[in-house]
Amino acid sequence: MTRDDRKVLASTLAGTTIEWYDFFIYAQAAGLVFGPLFLAPVNAQAPGLATLISLATIGISFLFRPLGAIVAGRYGDRLGRKRMLVLTLLLMGGATTLIGLLPTYTEIGVAAPIALILLRILQGFSAGGEWGGAALLAVEHAPRERRGWWGAFPQIGVPIGLILATGVLWVMSTVTTPAQFQSWGWRVPFLLSLTLIVIGYLVRRAVEESPVFKELQQRTRTSSAPLRELFRHNSRNVLLTALIFVANNAAGYLLIAYFISYGTTSLGLSRPSVLLATVAGSVGWLIFTMYGGVLSDRIGRVRTFQIGYALVFVWMIPLFLLMETRDIRLFAVAVIVLTIGLGLSYGPMSAMYAEMFPVSVRYSGVAIGYALGAILGGAFAPTIAQALVQSTGTALSVGGYIMVLCVISLAAVTAVKEPRGVDLGLARQPNP
Repeated sequence: MTRDDRKVLASTLAGTTIEWYDFFIYAQAAGLVFGPLFLAPVNAQAPGLATLISLATIGISFLFRPLGAIVAGRYGDRLGRKRMLVLTLLLMGGATTLIGLLPTYTEIGVAAPIALILLRILQGFSAGGEWGGAALLAVEHAPRERRGWWGAFPQIGVPIGLILATGVLWVMSTVTTPAQFQSWGWRVPFLLSLTLIVIGYLVRRAVEESPVFKELQQRTRTSSAPLRELFRHNSRNVLLTALIFVANNAAGYLLIAYFISYGTTSLGLSRPSVLLATVAGSVGWLIFTMYGGVLSDRIGRVRTFQIGYALVFVWMIPLFLLMETRDIRLFAVAVIVLTIGLGLSYGPMSAMYAEMFPVSVRYSGVAIGYALGAILGGAFAPTIAQALVQSTGTALSVGGYIMVLCVISLAAVTAVKEPRGVDLGLARQPNP
């Protein structure tokens, strides 16, 4: 790799890590403190309902991710990948920092949950535009035979962001008493976002625009209506990209948000122990995501996805059986094994999605497909999981729910003609 190559990968990794740290710190706080702090009257009468509503606010932001994807995709296909990535980073960081400063229900009443939801919506809008730009910046710079490997760098921003978010929460849970954490300790991870955003901004500003987009600008003017062009000629691929992502995103959000709440509330395990198990799972997710990208360069994107989803499917029931032993060591094993399938069905995604769309609508296509898949998959997965456990009395029902989604995503990825190695629009591809 040249110095510029390393700069590109560092930019996509740093930016997505910071974006997803911001996004996930909310998801984890929703399961731990937002119910009693922002839904105090409901929590006083029905704590379980307050937790359910709090987890549902995670999903609200997903409804606005397609809007963010449409706006970022439109301007990203016309003005470039780099500009939109800088903007989405600043939007996400601003919203996260403001959440850390919000007064609670006891201080300003119903305005507190309203403000919280509005800021979460802004996070969702930003996340909708982030992933597509970061994925394309990496893949469009990559040599033809290394797209899976390069494309895995923005992907591992998810587990690294989760490691940072969970690690900071673990530190705050350890150094504060429960009362202190409830009072002010939970705010610290949100306020730390301000420092991370400055770092990410400086890294991204130093990166060159995607060479594929530069060539498109030199060759012809970009489409004046990329969204219309996208759905006129590529609607099937938009649908497939959405369905391919459904199971991975749903299972991922169990790890990101639900397992912490389930382990501490339903199983009675200590919060620091469950947070450490989540960190261990995040490390596994990072490793297997990178391996998934590399493997897809060798055996193909479709085959790697198929293996990943098969592993998630067969592990769902054993996962919850291990968790219900209430042994934190088995809880950690269950989470870590899950990340093998999660990584293999996430690592190849950047490369495969980029290879499925023409350059003139690529940003729009990958961003909108990803955002729609997130709505169908992870948006309300923690809420659905909580409702299933409350109604059935067993977490095995959650395993069945994820297994159904695995079948859907497996069928969708099987319907894709292997795209590995297609021309992305560069006049010449460098040798790996």
